[in-house]
Amino acid sequence: MIGTIYIWSVAMTIQQILFILVAAATLGSALMVVTVRNLVHAALWLIASLAGVAVMFVFLSAGFLAVAQVVIYIGAISILMIFAIMLTRNVAIDPGRQMNANWVGALILSAAMFVMIILLLSKWSGISTTAPELPANYDALRFLGLALVAPNGFVLPFELASVLLLAALIGSILVARGRR
Repeated sequence: MIGTIYIWSVAMTIQQILFILVAAATLGSALMVVTVRNLVHAALWLIASLAGVAVMFVFLSAGFLAVAQVVIYIGAISILMIFAIMLTRNVAIDPGRQMNANWVGALILSAAMFVMIILLLSKWSGISTTAPELPANYDALRFLGLALVAPNGFVLPFELASVLLLAALIGSILVARGRR
């Protein structure tokens, strides 16, 4: 056992070490999102967590998804959340507790779910350890573009999401403005 661990630790590459560090930083910042008391700080920790996910996409050689993660989630969603928090800060002043009293139960439930997922995945024999090989001339971005603009593609859900974000922004401005 000790010899196996030693051989495994020596065989780790720099990329694996960086992946472990980025994964730990991403999990740490995600934990800070749900535990910090200040909402602005929570939104900033969310940006750090989403940036860690973008770095993981880079490790997986998914450059388009990494850029989409930065542009959409960090550049748009997070900034929208920060604006909503800052615009509604004085409207929703709550002097009460900001943290749920049953955090131990939530921790036990999340640990149990994690163990169940690991057990389920370890018993599943249909999992392949490698991705299927793609042809040399395969253009993933072209097929993604065609899927987005095809008549039966994702144009409608994409547009509905943009309308939903616009409605959320208008709603936060109206709540912040209050009655005159």
